[in-house]
Formats: sequence, C-alpha cells, structure tokens
Amino acid sequence: QVQLVESGGGLVQPGGSLRLSCAASGSIFSVNAMGWYRQAPGKERELVATISTGGATNYADSVKGRFTVSRDNAKNTVYLQMNSLKPEDTAVYLCNAKIHTPWSLGTAPPDYWGQGTQVTVFS
Repeated sequence: QVQLVESGGGLVQPGGSLRLSCAASGSIFSVNAMGWYRQAPGKERELVATISTGGATNYADSVKGRFTVSRDNAKNTVYLQMNSLKPEDTAVYLCNAKIHTPWSLGTAPPDYWGQGTQVTVFS
C-alpha cells in the first residue's frame, strides 16, 4: 500500500558529507511526521532526526549541528544532509514516516519504514 524508498548512502571519509533521500509512494492520504533512525551492528535502533509537517525538527544530541533534516511535502520526500561525518555515524539509516492511507483515517497514522541504506565512515 505504502512504500518508502531511500537513497544516498555510501562510503565516506571522516569529515565528509552525504545526503540521504526517502520518498513515500502508494495509497497515501496524508503524510505526518517523517524522520530518520539508524542502527549500528550490535546496537539498538536510535532516533537521528524527525521533522513535522510544519517543519518543526528534533535531533539526537550526537548529530546536532552536523545533520539537517528537511522535507518536500509536495513530493512526500524527506532528506537528511549529513556533514562532518564521524566513524561513529556508521550505521544502516532507516527512513520512517507516519502516513494515513484512505483506510486508516480515524486512527493514529501508522508507522512505515524504508528498507535502510548503509552509511560507512572510514579512515
């Protein structure tokens, strides 16, 4: 019904930059909050950044000042600009969005997840 497709991961040296994109498609009625999470090997999934429909943002302390989350509501797309990358940023980055389909109205918007994109920061 709804798909989230991510792109933009890869290999980068410390201090480098990457930009992730995530586009939602399918039977979408409305898209609420969108955001990014990450999961490193042997660690739990953690929040990186979220952005509301109106543009209010929230960041993990570890990425404040280095990462910027943004969205294009017309394209149902969320972005994550990652600057000054560090080895500890290495993880699978997953897109998340709270999306209403025509069949979910009247309830809280369900969570949808992308398949994940690998970001590796290495010397």
